[in-house]
Amino acid sequence: MDFITPELPQQLLANGGASRDNPHFDPHPVVKWFSPCGVATWLITESDPDDQDTAYGLGDLGMGSPELGHVSVRELMSIRLMRGTLGIERDMHWKANKPLSAYARLARLAGRIVD
Repeated sequence: MDFITPELPQQLLANGGASRDNPHFDPHPVVKWFSPCGVATWLITESDPDDQDTAYGLGDLGMGSPELGHVSVRELMSIRLMRGTLGIERDMHWKANKPLSAYARLARLAGRIVD
């Protein structure tokens, strides 16, 4: 399974540029990454046009306090689980149905990312 498809960087960079130009820009998340053997989840909307390793979105490590912020894509890709046999995965079937602010609001209320 591809953690990053050829289309993802283009979409994330486009959102990153739009976000830089418009502080009220509230895009739908582009990708959902998750731990296949835990509850950690990231809904990512954009990447920094000046540093494509820096992504922005809603992160939930499963401790009851999901938060908006930046994450290193390289670090997520380097995570090894189950004695190195698994890594963070992309949910290929997930499609955002609301803007990031709505996911964040619902996550704060529930204490976890909900769809």
